[in-house]
Amino acid sequence: MFPGTGLAAETGSGAGTGYTANVALPAGTGDAGWPRAFDAIVPPLVRAFRPQLLISQHGCDGHRLDPLAHFGLSIDAMRAADAAVHRLAHETAGGRWVLIGGGGYALVQVVPRAWAHLLAEAAGRPVEPAVEISTGWRKYAQARTGEAAPEWMTDGEPAVYTPFQNGYDPADHVDRAIMATRSAVFPDHGLGPQP
Repeated sequence: MFPGTGLAAETGSGAGTGYTANVALPAGTGDAGWPRAFDAIVPPLVRAFRPQLLISQHGCDGHRLDPLAHFGLSIDAMRAADAAVHRLAHETAGGRWVLIGGGGYALVQVVPRAWAHLLAEAAGRPVEPAVEISTGWRKYAQARTGEAAPEWMTDGEPAVYTPFQNGYDPADHVDRAIMATRSAVFPDHGLGPQP
């Protein structure tokens, strides 16, 4: 996919070798695969990196309504990832967490909800997915864009996945991407690639 980078073998260079971890997930990866890959790669590496400060970028391109990324995430999976990064910041960096937004083209359907969840998580006041979006906001979005805004802070997806630690399936495209990344980067940090 654009821009043609992000292969598992691209792990950095010089003193930074092993500090770039790319997970080349297949197009269409959704709520069962993306969180599985996140959980298999990010927490072990963050723990091994022992950061003094955790900086995370939270784009909305992975949502299934985004026209460019070709992933199938729900708002619910993105919300779960926000919470996981927040927990990692407290576990590994004394709660020091800088979060930034990122791309996303579904400007009414996805970006406001995704970032509202992210900011609420960062503030320590997560928004329940089943919360109804205010009529005032929906009317404002409709008037500004001509597009009907969603009614709920959720896509109604459970965002459930099977942890990679429960077993590797070599026939699964997501698992092969996970294993390629773990094989390329984990040994640089004293970690084994196997779950």
